[in-house]
Amino acid sequence: MGFSDGSAICGDPEPDSESVLLLRTSLKPEDKFNLGYIIYFTLGVGFLLPWNSFITAVDYFSYLYPEASVDRVFAVVYMVVGLACLLVIVFYAHKSEAYMRINVGLGIFVVSLIVVPVMDAVYIKGRVGLYDGFYVTVGGLIGAAGELPERYMQAIVAGSGGSGVLVSMLRILTKAVFPQDADGLRKSAYLYFFTSIVFMVICIVLYNVAHKLPIMQYYEELKAEAVKEEKAEKGPMTGPVWRATLWNIVGTVKWYGFGIVLIYVVTLSIFPGYITEDVHSLVLKDWYPVLLITGYNVFDLVGKSLTAVYLLENAKVAISACVVRLLFFPLFIGCLHGPQLFRTEFPVSLLTCLLGLTNGYLTSVLMIMAPKSVQIQHAETSGIVMLLFLVVGLASGSVIAWFWVI
Repeated sequence: MGFSDGSAICGDPEPDSESVLLLRTSLKPEDKFNLGYIIYFTLGVGFLLPWNSFITAVDYFSYLYPEASVDRVFAVVYMVVGLACLLVIVFYAHKSEAYMRINVGLGIFVVSLIVVPVMDAVYIKGRVGLYDGFYVTVGGLIGAAGELPERYMQAIVAGSGGSGVLVSMLRILTKAVFPQDADGLRKSAYLYFFTSIVFMVICIVLYNVAHKLPIMQYYEELKAEAVKEEKAEKGPMTGPVWRATLWNIVGTVKWYGFGIVLIYVVTLSIFPGYITEDVHSLVLKDWYPVLLITGYNVFDLVGKSLTAVYLLENAKVAISACVVRLLFFPLFIGCLHGPQLFRTEFPVSLLTCLLGLTNGYLTSVLMIMAPKSVQIQHAETSGIVMLLFLVVGLASGSVIAWFWVI
């Protein structure tokens, strides 16, 4: 691919801006009690919680629309609309502050989560709400984390894995407690949405607390110094100057983005549609897809947390591993159409857990490495560009998932 390690993608990156632009008048403050890390982990849980609530409430939506492949419909609509929204954010992010975008996005999240159950109760069953708030919020969060040391990006990514585990635990609880009729399924769905609303309000408070932490303000000042120097050198970031800078950023992170696209093409082609609709167990019955999704989410969290212990810094190896994940396609096809041994619970469960583990670890590796390949003043934009690659993978995988139906 034309590179040998994490520092060789698209040529040697610019000198580390953090070492060049050290604030001369103060030392870098500590993250006391790891408060910043904990808040960013919580925000990572929060930004995926509404999406996980929707796909976890699939039992209720499937009851309302028994003829529809609800998982696949949600994924396609959610991701394709989000792709358009992110394109707008990429080109206009430099004209707004991440602080404002994140707060606005979190607010839209809360409103959307309230609208869905209200409309279901008083107007029409199962109407899907607007979720542009997801892309406004996550674009700002990923970008903001990219400007910070790598542990904060790891916290955001691991938090997104924690979101899946939290909702899976809720689903197991509600499935065990509530009857599986229309009323019980509706109560379960409402619980998911109520939990998400409360959590999003907490996220709004925590994000505004984090914004005032000394360590966060330190990196804000560091970025401001870098922006000031670049502006003095190149002039204002408008028009052709910004477009040239943006394409330079895209060129720098393109191989990381390629790996992210591959990861989510494979994952979304298989999960959750295949897991919830195409495999069956005579023993576990309707608990089978619930347990498979839980297994995937737990191992996704494990993978995203492993980078806190060991971060693979060789980009060539990481992206090659993304290519190797294409082997999941023939393996899962074998679980549908292969020998009887392959169609039993153990092979499917093992593959599902491996799918989650590799998805989590490789996502975390690439999302951490990409923003560090550019100067600090462009780290936010590189994070948003990586998210755009991620959503391209999600949207593509969501469309490919329909081939399991054909």
